Amino acid sequence: MTLKSKTAVITGSTSGIGLAIARALAKEGVNIVINGLGDAAEIEKTRAGIESEFGVKAVYSPANMLKSDEIEEMVRLGERTFGSVDILVNNAGIQFVSPVEDFPVEKWDQIIAINLSSAFHAIRAAVPGMKARKWGRIINTASAHSLVASPFKSAYVAAKHGIAGLTKTVALEVATHGITVNCISPGYVWTPLVENQIPDTMKARGLTKEQVINDVLLEAQPTKQFVTVDQVAATAVFLCSDAASQMTGTNLSMDGGWTAK
Repeated sequence: MTLKSKTAVITGSTSGIGLAIARALAKEGVNIVINGLGDAAEIEKTRAGIESEFGVKAVYSPANMLKSDEIEEMVRLGERTFGSVDILVNNAGIQFVSPVEDFPVEKWDQIIAINLSSAFHAIRAAVPGMKARKWGRIINTASAHSLVASPFKSAYVAAKHGIAGLTKTVALEVATHGITVNCISPGYVWTPLVENQIPDTMKARGLTKEQVINDVLLEAQPTKQFVTVDQVAATAVFLCSDAASQMTGTNLSMDGGWTAK
């Protein structure tokens, strides 16, 4: 089966893992709805670049992942523009590092909303169309923290455990409708999200940047290597293929052996 002329909505896709997934799907002929934060000119450059490089159509949705109505409108934009939303990748995420007793309440609420609730709102909007066409692929970017915990990341770990549970539940609900629902759980991927949490981790643990990278981040991964965005993207493309049509409700670890310990 070819993915050509399918449509994908990918949240948090103006950089990092999301952008890599958008580009990998576009390479397979998939039309793309990108979404995320950033400079307007840079986002337009990214959108136009996807179109010119891969010969597909791409549109941008400015949907705020804190707002359920905007998330629904993002899905509707894909349906109006391309006739369907066949692939949904819930990838948007933020991080905050703090001891639980000092964890700002507003940061907890924000992380749960963006990292977990936004996936629910997008799935809720996309599933009816997928059911009508009897085909769909829903991929949630989870994390090794969907399976294990690390200190000072209470909201993120709670949200990612929630994503794993949401993935299983929706997979069971849509199993007879030609729709698969899976999550990918990378370890540390070298992205702006990981890079930007280094100063907070330095402060929380009293470490240097090099110590955070080697003794905190890569200490968790037996391979001692970061996962790459292209590796995550290739896995997402595989999950959209016919070869993966009987894979649903799964949590695929890509963590250099972290959760094998």
